[in-house]
Amino acid sequence: MKEVLSQQEIDSLLKAINSGQLPTEELTEREDRNKVKPYDFRRPFKLSREYIDSLYMVFENFSKLSSISISNQILTNVDMKIIAIEQISFEEFLRSVPLSTVVGLFRSRPLLSNQLLALSPTLCLQIIELMCGGVSSASYDEANKTDFTDIEITILEEVIIGILKSFTNAWSEILEIETELESVESNPQTVQAISPNEPVVLMTFSVEISEQKNYMNICIPYLSFDNIMDNLSLRNRFQNNQGSMDEYRGLIEKHMMNVTVDVEVGLGKSIITVGDILQLEKGDIIQLDMNINDPLKMYVEEIEYYLVKPGQVDGKLAVEVVEYLEEEGGM
Repeated sequence: MKEVLSQQEIDSLLKAINSGQLPTEELTEREDRNKVKPYDFRRPFKLSREYIDSLYMVFENFSKLSSISISNQILTNVDMKIIAIEQISFEEFLRSVPLSTVVGLFRSRPLLSNQLLALSPTLCLQIIELMCGGVSSASYDEANKTDFTDIEITILEEVIIGILKSFTNAWSEILEIETELESVESNPQTVQAISPNEPVVLMTFSVEISEQKNYMNICIPYLSFDNIMDNLSLRNRFQNNQGSMDEYRGLIEKHMMNVTVDVEVGLGKSIITVGDILQLEKGDIIQLDMNINDPLKMYVEEIEYYLVKPGQVDGKLAVEVVEYLEEEGGM
């Protein structure tokens, strides 16, 4: 609570103002600081910097996975990078993209509401050209492209499905999601799943194919993050990881014990000619580079790990470990 001034203090304050010892401008500045500031409800910046940083981590991984996915489909190297994450209204997003932008409307449970994947017209034309056997150096004029045919939409739908698989995998470190493509539209203005004034988080990506740079957007309504805020918190994720570290270690050890490895025992080496090999007959003896009394070398995944002696167990060939080659094995 603010301190209440006494009458004597009030009189001293008024006297100081009248004498010029306390400028009235200073009082005005103090009053301005306490005034109510304007707030634009069309652009509510609700996600904190911590959550934005988490999204950058997710979509940097998404960029790498999508680059691989698109490259495999068009058989051309693709370099995708995230360049911005901003919070705007859906109406502002619609005004910023061309009318011929191809939009994939999808849902990712447990994220709430629908999300959008928007491919620029030039990027779509380039992908269609390459998937139909064209050259990567072709030039494209999106101004002359007002609509896409059903066949072109079908081609792009396959690419979008591959991108959405990367979207699902990119979220796996934060939470498990199930992504499903609901429809593909060739005009973003026809999308009615999101209200124009609804706040959205917009991720913008650069997509470079054969030195031609284009753009792709992912638009996620703020409502989608309502039930996963704890997952986006880096602090909570760190605490959860610390608490379950022993559990993870046990699972890793359990799975490691079931991993199969190749084990080989070398009897020795010998260098002979092809002519000698062709003349080999039953009963011939090949001289090796090892003494019969020397221990043999055991290899694990082609790396020397042990010295062993040959023998038999229950009528089957076996070896007995006599020495562990720590330095040679590199462990």
